[in-house]
Amino acid sequence: MAKAIKAQIKLHVPAAQANPAPPVGPALGQHGVNIMQFCKQFNDQTKGRDGLILPVVISVFEDRTFTFIIKSPPSSVLLKRAANLAKASGVSGKETIGKVSKKQIEEIAQLKLPDLNTDSLQKAIKIIEGTARSMGIAVEG
Repeated sequence: MAKAIKAQIKLHVPAAQANPAPPVGPALGQHGVNIMQFCKQFNDQTKGRDGLILPVVISVFEDRTFTFIIKSPPSSVLLKRAANLAKASGVSGKETIGKVSKKQIEEIAQLKLPDLNTDSLQKAIKIIEGTARSMGIAVEG
């Protein structure tokens, strides 16, 4: 018989840098989860992805055990990394602060495809291009 889920927690945690400090500690502690066990497992699974902020969905069960799923990084983080930017434009549509190529957009779309609400790569590319445009990043090619 399957375990009953007590709660689902959604967090954004830097890769390989989970620690008991906020936001991880308080979010897990209120459900009685072993915080250090989560931090060790998360850090082990995300080694080599340094610098990325990863969304994680943690399912907490009635017996205080847990499982978690690590999603792909947000599109905005991947676009900023591809364009070598620290932050996005404050006035999108009027100010272009960076450029990315079609090839980079396609690579980001491939990476994000499992987490997007489409199965088509062409539609995923359109979604990523829209995110880039709203961030003030021009798409070349």
